Amino acid sequence: MLGQIKGLHHVTSMARDAAENNAFFTRTLGLRRVKKTVNFDAPDVYHLYYGDEFGTPGSVITYFPFPHIARGKPGTGEVGTTAFSVPVGSLGFWEKRLGEQGVKGLERHEKFGEQRLFFRGPDADGIALVETADDSRPIWTGGGVPDDAAIRGFHSVAMRLQDAGSTAELLKLMGYEQIDQSGNIRRFAMAGGNGADVVDIETLPMTAPSREGAGSVHHVAFAVEDRAAQLEVRKALADTGYMVTPVIDRDYFFSIYFRTPGGVLFEVATNEPGFARDEAPEHLGEELRLPKQHEHLRSMLEAHLQPIGEQA
Repeated sequence: MLGQIKGLHHVTSMARDAAENNAFFTRTLGLRRVKKTVNFDAPDVYHLYYGDEFGTPGSVITYFPFPHIARGKPGTGEVGTTAFSVPVGSLGFWEKRLGEQGVKGLERHEKFGEQRLFFRGPDADGIALVETADDSRPIWTGGGVPDDAAIRGFHSVAMRLQDAGSTAELLKLMGYEQIDQSGNIRRFAMAGGNGADVVDIETLPMTAPSREGAGSVHHVAFAVEDRAAQLEVRKALADTGYMVTPVIDRDYFFSIYFRTPGGVLFEVATNEPGFARDEAPEHLGEELRLPKQHEHLRSMLEAHLQPIGEQA
């Protein structure tokens, strides 16, 4: 069992409209936009990051808004729900707020003894808020959500798989342990993680595979402290038989990627250097930042990319 992984780092999904996506996560959910940049492989498409005040690993959800992309089709082989942690007793506030803002799919229920509010994002993204006791992670209240209701970071991700066995073994290798089961859902958690410590697997053997599109999770990233720890994880995964990419510099972290047995794309990302490497902490996410290899395209990209508005 590996000890270098410390929980979730970020979750990256796809959207259709950048302005709508920005408004939902900053104004409706009250997160901070911590970086406005572009897709490394498709620089004419934004890469938008939302999280707590500093973009702490374990708090950041990111989006590629591809204009005109078809909506994804839910199914197996994907992350179906991304869940955020909120204080105990705050779901009434959120249910009222989201309902008043026309958010669709609101559904309140209990799972593994926790109160949850499920809803749909702008592209039918599966999102949940989970009441979590004693979550003392730093928060961002600049989006107009009060301290006693503000999102603390990720609670979990939930994967839908046709067969959970091999992915469960992978999670155990990565440092997770199964702590509970309810019907066809197995819960895995990491002791001593960064607060974003839970992964659920729902087994759906008769469900067709998903089709990626707007509203789909592209990949889920797990956190390691630094590049040395990342290389140790990479070696262990490769020795186990996984096809792992070389280390890739993503400007704000270093990444490796591999496809899981259930079909979900995993990333292992470093906590260093962070989002303040090219912007002062008080101005994160305000200006368009470009990877150095795309800086020569700035004038063209600034004219092409959809205006998305200021911070909330």
